[in-house]
This record gives sequence, C-alpha cells and structure tokens, in this order.
Amino acid sequence: MLRLAIKMMIGDRAKFLGILFGLTFAAFIITQQAGIFIGLMTRTYGFINDTSQPDIWVMSPEVQYIDDLKTIKYSKLFQVRGVEGVEWAVPMYKGILKARLQSGMFQNCNVIGIDDATLIGGPPWITAGNITDLRQPNAVIVNEVGAKDKLPVALGEIFEINDRRAKVVGFSRIGRTFLSQPVIYTTFHSALNYAPSERNLLTFILVKAKKGVNPEHLAAQIRNQTTLGAYTSKGFKKLTIDYYMWNTGIPVNFGVAVLLGFVIGIAIAGQTFYNFAHDNRHYFATLKAMGITNQMLAQMVMIQALITAALSWGLGVGVTTLFGFFAAGTELSFTLPWWLLVGSGVSMILLTLLAALIGLNKIVRLEPGIVFQS
Repeated sequence: MLRLAIKMMIGDRAKFLGILFGLTFAAFIITQQAGIFIGLMTRTYGFINDTSQPDIWVMSPEVQYIDDLKTIKYSKLFQVRGVEGVEWAVPMYKGILKARLQSGMFQNCNVIGIDDATLIGGPPWITAGNITDLRQPNAVIVNEVGAKDKLPVALGEIFEINDRRAKVVGFSRIGRTFLSQPVIYTTFHSALNYAPSERNLLTFILVKAKKGVNPEHLAAQIRNQTTLGAYTSKGFKKLTIDYYMWNTGIPVNFGVAVLLGFVIGIAIAGQTFYNFAHDNRHYFATLKAMGITNQMLAQMVMIQALITAALSWGLGVGVTTLFGFFAAGTELSFTLPWWLLVGSGVSMILLTLLAALIGLNKIVRLEPGIVFQS
C-alpha cells in the first residue's frame, strides 16, 4: 500500500509539483519570519552578551530593559562592594550621546564608560589598537561596523562627543545592536566628561560573585541590602526580552506573518489534495470495491501527506538557510537555532495533515459504485 500511495502521489506530476511548491513556500515563510524575529530579539540583549565578565548587573530598580537608562548614586557602588559574596564590583556608564565629525556630520552613538583601573566591561574583540590605549587622554574605541557606516572615522582621527574632544585609538568587533547605532568605548571618567552634567551618572554596577557563591542568591542579597535592581546576566536578558515581547508590536507583527504562511500552506495544499482526490476518485472507488477500508485509505493519504511535508520542509529550510547565508553581516537580523528547525518541521507536518484531511473527506464519502459509471 505504501508503494501504491507513492505512485498515485507522483503519478500526476503537475499536482504533485504544485503542492510541493505551495508547501515549500509555506515552510520558507514560517521558518524565515521566525528566524528574523529570533535574531531581532537576540539583538535586544546583544550588549549583555558582549559584556561577559560580570555575573550580576546592578541598576536602578525601575530599569525595564538594557536600554532603559536610569542612573543611580555613585555611593551605591560601595554598598554593593560591601555585600558578602561579592568578589569585585565596578562602575559602568551607558548613554546615548551625539558625536560630531570634522566634516560636520552628526551621529547619535552608544557611549560605554568602563572601569578606569580594570577596564572590565570592554568590547569582546579588539581588531585594532589595544584596550589599554583607553587610558590615554580622550581615547575611544569604536566598533567596526559603526566606523565603516554611520560614524566613518579612521585610526588616530579626532572628532567630538558632546562638544568634547575624542581620539580614535582602536576598533572593536561586537554584536550588532537593536538600533544599529555606533558603539563607542571609553573609560568611566572620560564618559562622565562627555555626558551632560547631571547629579547621578552611574548607569550599571558590574558584579562578580566569589567562587562557590550562587549568582542568583547573591543578586537577591544585593537587592535586599541595597534596594537596587540586581539580575544575573541570564535574568537581565529575560527582563529585556519580556519588555519587547509585552510592550512592543514586534511579536504580533511577526506572529501574523508566520500565521499567514501557515494559512497559505493549508489553503494551497488543501485545494491540491482535494483536486487530487477528485481526479483519482475512480481509483479510490476501485480500491473500496476490492475491499480496502476507509481506515486503510486514510493511512495511504496520511503517508502521502507526510512524504510531501518532509520534502517541502527540507526544500523550505534549504531556501531559508540560503537566505540566512546572504543576510549574514548585514543589518538584517537572522538566527536559525536547532529548535526552530524542529518547530518548523512539526508545523509543516501538522499543516500538511490538516490539508490532507480536506482531500480525505472526499475519499471517505466516495461510493464504490461509481467505478461502474461511464
């Protein structure tokens, strides 16, 4: 019966290729849109990934996500250092400041001020210069992508940040940010000189737990003793994702796109399966007349559906992977984790089986007597 089901499926090549094309398109839309959404969500906490040294991020308790910049008193740094279980705690400044090139061009940039003494919190990869060069007066390190596109500067070039002198001493490679703004690293006290004058300018406190101390427990202890917000890196990522999931329209927009791909797949495949059942009704009726039960016929249709789902999923994922290959290194965010592949495969099986039920309904209702009709 398996061989017969396959022969019947590929016997009408036009319909077989039609359903294969429709389901491949559906698999591509579902996987590609979900991959872009995951990539976009990954970018929201890219800065946390790039700053891998600390176990815990301490901040204002009102902060809702990584770019929700609310400052705290500098004296809080010493309170955090006094919490039992803290190995080290260093300050960090993060803010959006305006840079001005010698050409007169203006660009908003992410300015990161890291601890002057330890330089903890710096970029993960230095591609030109050295991280210790930041200790020079007015020294900054610019991310490569920003230096090429939105803030075109050369090594050794001088420009202005908030009307104050800055000299490029190096370039870094970091993950792309959600807003794709250039990222400038400098020391904490240099960042304070660039920042607008405010009473409080400390944005984050980066904390390392002592060996053997659970970071989750230490974060809770910091919250209790300092009344500040304290999250592990994993917890801060979750806080950021939750904000974008519940307070922006991004999930709804991509969810509609994925749902549309699902509906299109069911519509195309369902119509094709129905036409396939209608055009082959005499064959199915003959099988019924020979004593084949509806259950056996249903198994044949499900086998056809599963084979079609597997082929279309493979082709759709292949096209999506090709799309991701060409999208790599561009502004377009795209990530294809293994669990998305599994999820899209399950979705395609469910989609195809639902579509096959449309054609199966036609087959179940067939009367064997139609084989004797002319």
